[in-house]
Amino acid sequence: MHIKKNDNVKILAGKDNGKTGKVLQVLPKEGKVSIEGLNLLVKHMRPNREGEKGQRIEFPAFINVSNVALICPSCGRQTRVSAKVVEGEKGTKKYRACKKCQAVIE
Repeated sequence: MHIKKNDNVKILAGKDNGKTGKVLQVLPKEGKVSIEGLNLLVKHMRPNREGEKGQRIEFPAFINVSNVALICPSCGRQTRVSAKVVEGEKGTKKYRACKKCQAVIE
């Protein structure tokens, strides 16, 4: 999966189309991400005791990873991700790289 936790992403489809936010949670097996402050759902909670008031809880719902695009931290544009293999003294390591500016994304 090319999106990781704490990445900045732009939503490409849905009710929050065009907005950007930080990834809070990633479910790689389902291919879904949760983005801070976007794609909010409202859950109504009943009062537990007599005399209390009910509540409305807003929480970010998951969105399919195909509907988000990574924002490159170096060039600031939405981009696709390529794999770049870098050889070091401890062997080879695979990094994500921006398709537009070829900068390594950590």
